[in-house]
Amino acid sequence: MENASLDFAKSLFKDYYSSHPIAVDKVANREFGFGDFERKIKYRHYAFGSNADLNKFIVENVPPFISCSSSFYEYPAARPMEKKVWKGSEMVFDLDATDLKLPCQQVHGTSWVCSECLSGIKAEAIKLIEDFLVPDFGFEEKRLHINFSGNRGYHIRVADERVISLNSAERKQISDYITGNGINALSFFPSISERGAQLRGPRPTDGGWGGRIARGTINALNKGAGELALLGIEKKEARLLEKHRADIILGISVGNWDKVKISKKSQLWANLIKGMTVRQGDSIDKNVTDDTHHLLRVPDTLHGDTGLVSKTINSLKGLSEFEPMRDAIAMRAENIKVHVASSYKFTMGGQEFGPYKNEDVKLPGYAGIYLILKRVAYLVQ
Repeated sequence: MENASLDFAKSLFKDYYSSHPIAVDKVANREFGFGDFERKIKYRHYAFGSNADLNKFIVENVPPFISCSSSFYEYPAARPMEKKVWKGSEMVFDLDATDLKLPCQQVHGTSWVCSECLSGIKAEAIKLIEDFLVPDFGFEEKRLHINFSGNRGYHIRVADERVISLNSAERKQISDYITGNGINALSFFPSISERGAQLRGPRPTDGGWGGRIARGTINALNKGAGELALLGIEKKEARLLEKHRADIILGISVGNWDKVKISKKSQLWANLIKGMTVRQGDSIDKNVTDDTHHLLRVPDTLHGDTGLVSKTINSLKGLSEFEPMRDAIAMRAENIKVHVASSYKFTMGGQEFGPYKNEDVKLPGYAGIYLILKRVAYLVQ
């Protein structure tokens, strides 16, 4: 039954690719990899001289997963890797909701994706662009290529000449900065370990991580003791900070972080910075960013675990408005009958479905295929 269901899904994939040709920039210089329904990359070291050649291969073979390199090579099909002759690489950020460790994942696990997962990871993608890539590194928005992964995250490729030639070590410096790796209190609070000294620190108008820490602290103070506790501050200290919130915010605005006397101040601020670093950086897959030979899903292809499109998003505004379970639907809407072993409630195409438990249901094609590819349902003939 599973084989018949996957064969049906593959026929719909073929229909999609027959009418939606894929266009890859600098296609002749990229390595391609393909997967089946079991492995996302089963074969690699493929190369195509043109997008027409690539599309011919896709329609004839209908691979459930289609990936290509962010790197450019002289001989992309050569092996081993060094024979490809690396010519440069875009910088890639791969954001996945699984990395956020959201409370909802304690209920549905990491194989399922809910609206909270999708909104959480979209917020991280926007934060990455608005808080880091544009202001701190000066990348123009038009140089940032954004696409939905097709499942539970986003891919952001920086196609800027300043990053194309960077090696892995240099890329690691950028990813370390964005994830706050190695950040410490002394970097922003020079007098933090000096007993009796006034605690001077960053202001919200400062650039880089300093301003980010100041603005983040003010935001946390405005949200109250509960938010401060999430940043690693003990409840007693959080309540004290909340009580004197107005004075503290006024002090931070001019770089004076010493408006309230607090015990174990050094530990308090160190915990605050550490907590903010995790919240701002743990959604970025640093291995992908640092790796110049990584293969990433080709934009506008289908995801073999969902049937959704790894949709290209043309702007930051478009990202803010993008809703994957509405805007990334590819399959036809005619109803199909599936047997669902177990499914959480989900919304797709503006309709709410489920929850289901060991039952036959008629669903629009896109919803039925979604459950089939999630391996919680099979087609009923």
